[in-house]
Amino acid sequence: MEYQICMATKIYFMKTQFTSISATLFCMFITLCGVSQEFQGTAYYKSHQKVEFALDSTMSTSTQAMIQQMLADQLNNDFELTFDQYQSYYKKLEKLEKPSQGSGVQVMVMMSGGEKLYKNITQQRYTSEQDLFGKLFLVKDSLQNYEWKLSSETKQIGQYTCYKATRSRMTEGSLAFDNEGNKTVGEPVKVLTTVWYAPQIPVSNGPGQYWGLPGLILEVTEEDRTLICVRIELNSSESLSINEPTKGKVISAIEFDALMEEKLMEMQKMNHGGKKKGRKQTMEISIQR
Repeated sequence: MEYQICMATKIYFMKTQFTSISATLFCMFITLCGVSQEFQGTAYYKSHQKVEFALDSTMSTSTQAMIQQMLADQLNNDFELTFDQYQSYYKKLEKLEKPSQGSGVQVMVMMSGGEKLYKNITQQRYTSEQDLFGKLFLVKDSLQNYEWKLSSETKQIGQYTCYKATRSRMTEGSLAFDNEGNKTVGEPVKVLTTVWYAPQIPVSNGPGQYWGLPGLILEVTEEDRTLICVRIELNSSESLSINEPTKGKVISAIEFDALMEEKLMEMQKMNHGGKKKGRKQTMEISIQR
């Protein structure tokens, strides 16, 4: 029997007003912008996410262990952030595929935010290149402004003294589909995000959608997922190329989320029909952030 696992990770960002950020943060940001005119560089991040969930009890122990490992391989990645004081380009770095074990197991992970993300800090907008079942989309929308709560707590990340900032938000409820395409929406939950930023690198940017602090964000922790910077190259003698993605159909973030939900539902219904004809069985796991 073949199994296909589809994990859809949706990340939602709380909409807040930029004017509600503390006066202290605003003053620090203005001060640092005045000395960051020539700052540019590349930061490299590693992601780590725990993979813990219950699978079909009819699966063998070895199959369950293999699926857990395949999901871990898909969720734990390396990223590159190229930035200057105005904009950034964030992408997932390609890694060598492990040899197929011929098990009939397929794992597909779709993560909101895409594998190529351009942020324009000055204009407070972003463009994300998203691949949805083989079709490219350009998700264009405004950057969400965070109500960061600043702390005097510090820790060392490499050679940089980093300061702690946090925020909390309510999710919109977990979303999942069963094998017949029926949708289930869970209860909203409160999620805490903790970041560490380096004022020594005075750019208001960070990995993924994170931004808005008086220094480059070097570490992000949200529930069971962590992003941490492992290397930084600053002020290259050559001008860095930061290009906005241009391939794909232009769509808003809300429109893309709705389309992704629709496609997941269609896939579940299609595979449920295939199961009756003796084709491969499909399970869908949806995790909301």
